[in-house]
Amino acid sequence: MPYYIYIVTDTGTGAKKSVEHVSAYENFKLAKTEVRRLRTEAPLNEDQAYKIIFAADTAEAEQRLVAYREEPIAKEWEK
Repeated sequence: MPYYIYIVTDTGTGAKKSVEHVSAYENFKLAKTEVRRLRTEAPLNEDQAYKIIFAADTAEAEQRLVAYREEPIAKEWEK
């Protein structure tokens, strides 16, 4: 399964996100190096971020990236 690089844009509502496929790599080290290069050479807006995701195909990757995840509840000792 490949590693996909996406630009994830947060629409501000928390539940909705848009994704744009950038590239795919078979090796995590190559994907990580590419994301680091993109972050320095092509910075994004505040509401956008480069993300790496490991998935069987682009449909699964996009589904996992836009899925709503609740904020974790901080325990008293974690504050």
